[in-house]
Amino acid sequence: MRRVKVGSQMFDKLVDRDGKGRIRLQNKVSKIIDRVRTDGDKALISFTKKFDKIDIKKKDLRVTEAEISGAYQDIKPELVNTLKEIISNINKFYKNQVPKSWTIRHESGVELGEKFVPIKRVGVYVPSGTVPLVSSVYMTVLPAVIAGVKEIVLVSPPNKYKSIDPHILVMANLLKVKEIYKIGGAQAIAALALGTKTIPKVDKIVGPGNEYVTEAKRQVFGYCDIDMLAGPSEVLIIANHHANVEYLKRDLLAQSEHHKGLSILVTPSKTIYRALKEDPGIKGYLIRVKNLEEAAKVSNMIAPEHLQLMVKSPKRMLKYITNAGAIFLGQYTPVALGDYIAGPSHVLPTGGTARYSSGLNIRSFTKSSHIISYSKKALCNSISWVRNLTELEQLEKHWESVAVRCE
Repeated sequence: MRRVKVGSQMFDKLVDRDGKGRIRLQNKVSKIIDRVRTDGDKALISFTKKFDKIDIKKKDLRVTEAEISGAYQDIKPELVNTLKEIISNINKFYKNQVPKSWTIRHESGVELGEKFVPIKRVGVYVPSGTVPLVSSVYMTVLPAVIAGVKEIVLVSPPNKYKSIDPHILVMANLLKVKEIYKIGGAQAIAALALGTKTIPKVDKIVGPGNEYVTEAKRQVFGYCDIDMLAGPSEVLIIANHHANVEYLKRDLLAQSEHHKGLSILVTPSKTIYRALKEDPGIKGYLIRVKNLEEAAKVSNMIAPEHLQLMVKSPKRMLKYITNAGAIFLGQYTPVALGDYIAGPSHVLPTGGTARYSSGLNIRSFTKSSHIISYSKKALCNSISWVRNLTELEQLEKHWESVAVRCE
């Protein structure tokens, strides 16, 4: 592991790792988006042939019911049961998150509240490179379903059989996703945001992807909403002398399975520091601190996607933690549980954005409207406040709209 001192130049790079966009990438993605804007489905077919090496026709962009039915024949039956159990497990977590509309009434005649409604149409991007990322399906679609989203659109790159991996199709079908398209990359994001003749545009796009997908999401924000600009996966582990060194090694090695994955171990323990500092098999960064309180400060500065607290009393440390996408407590809660079965979505803020943002959740798929109601008495009792502010901001017509009601 690479040793890093707090306050060093390397430490500053770990803190400031927001992945500033590269001009060349921005320009490439911008051209793809512009092409989809002007040529629609024709552009999608062209880019699919260019990038995915798949020659697909317009009529085949949307996955058919026959393809979905056939997908069940191509996967192990026991896996279907496992997926159903995972769905049930995750449902239990999100049902406690659904926001409720509320109203408060004052004796003065003022009524205030907030109304929550689900977003109407959401696009979900599911990567599919060398292996199908089935977990990305249920980690993005399930909270949308529970939030009440009526129209969920799933897009994923086609495979060599001119279809989508059967595991992804089965998972989407179990979650009752009715609209699935065989497109990937920046062109898929452009299609979701701008719409084509085949693919109606969505109100929000969620889901992880490569640097082209992430850059496309950044550029289409404003045409629709997005969940976040997710970068490479990250883990920061705070461990003291109570931690099992073999568990630490396994967790750090697990992170290296991700493309460009970032692993950081922060410890006040001499024993752990010595055990790992010279280990050539573990890629990542090793930071020595004075105590657990300093470890928490370091973690908050880095604001990791995943934070593991491998100490004797992890719950006591929670009060010191302010910036983390997801927090894993204790020796027996590895990040892999959060990736697959624990409940909360594994779509989490990376690159230090946990300083100001949260992981994907039910609220990601809802929006709220403020409710305001005044009686005539309440309005007229407040008239002097309005007058003072309209005079200050020189908005006379605003004042008149209030005053006429109290004459």
